[in-house]
Amino acid sequence: MFSTDHDLSQLPDPIVDAQFYEAVPFKRLLAWVIDTILVTLVAAATVLATLGLGAFVFPVILFAINIAYRIFTISRSSATLGMQMTGIEIRNKQGNKLSLEEAAWHTGTYTVVALIFITLAISMIMMLVNKRGQGLHDYVLGTTAINRPNLP
Repeated sequence: MFSTDHDLSQLPDPIVDAQFYEAVPFKRLLAWVIDTILVTLVAAATVLATLGLGAFVFPVILFAINIAYRIFTISRSSATLGMQMTGIEIRNKQGNKLSLEEAAWHTGTYTVVALIFITLAISMIMMLVNKRGQGLHDYVLGTTAINRPNLP
């Protein structure tokens, strides 16, 4: 699963099929903002549902909901709701949508990268300079975000 030597020939070519990668880093940022707002609202609703007792463990609730939300949405449509709204999706190295297992690995790796500032900064820089716009977590898993294809 983890490697830096992936055959990505099944993914759209970033030179020949550049439309698949246009503005993807910006769309990922926008999707992240949307997803963060959604997860925070669900976590706040959870605290209210516990009559405020959940406030004592709010970070744990937020973390758990974020993980569950990402795994569930990515495994169903290869995109979180924020990604769907911005028109992007995650594809594996074969060019397919992510399975439940791949979604879990993607979420776990993304979470580890996001929790450590230096790896998060490296990941963000990678998205801007990598020809496929891959973050650090994408790079080690062989995944990438693309603009959703217009299928008939």
